Amino acid sequence: MTMFAAAAASAAFGGIDGFLGTRASIGMDVVLVGLWLLLPVLAWSIVLVRRGRYATHKMLQLVIAGVLLAAIVVFEIDVRLVSDWKARARPSPWWPGGVLAMLGVHLVFAVSTFGLLVWVLWEAWQRFPVPPAPNAHGPRHRRMARLAAIDLVLTALTGTAFYWLAFVAS
Repeated sequence: MTMFAAAAASAAFGGIDGFLGTRASIGMDVVLVGLWLLLPVLAWSIVLVRRGRYATHKMLQLVIAGVLLAAIVVFEIDVRLVSDWKARARPSPWWPGGVLAMLGVHLVFAVSTFGLLVWVLWEAWQRFPVPPAPNAHGPRHRRMARLAAIDLVLTALTGTAFYWLAFVAS
C-alpha cells in the first residue's frame, strides 16, 4: 500500500488525519515531528551551557518543557476525544502484538522522561541562583540532566518505532 493509499484509507478512521501521509492522526504526527524538532534544540542548549550561556540554556530548557507539555496535551485530546488510534493501527501486520509491545517500551521511556524532566527542572529552579550561574548543585544537575536527555532521545526513537509499526507498516 502506498502512502497515498494509506492516507485515503485513514479517512475511514474518523478524527483528523495527520500530515505525514500515513494512517496516523494529526495528534500522532504533531508529537512525532515535535519530538524530533526538540532534539536539535536540546543539543543547542547543551552547547550553550558549556559556553557559559546559562540564562539562554535555562530559557531553552523551559521552552522544551513547555513544548513537550503542549504536545502531550494535543496528543491526549486527539487520542482520547478525537481519533481512534487503535482503529488506525489495526491494518498494520504488527497489530496487536508488535504495536502494543512497542507502545509499552515507548511508554517506559516517555513516562520516565517526564519524571526526570520535572525533577531536573524543579531542582534547578530551587537550587540555582537567579540569574543562573554555576554552584554546588552543578555536578548533580549535569548527571540528572544527562539521564533526562538520553531518556528523551530514547523516547523519540521508541516513539518513532511505535509510529512506524502502528501507522506506516502494511
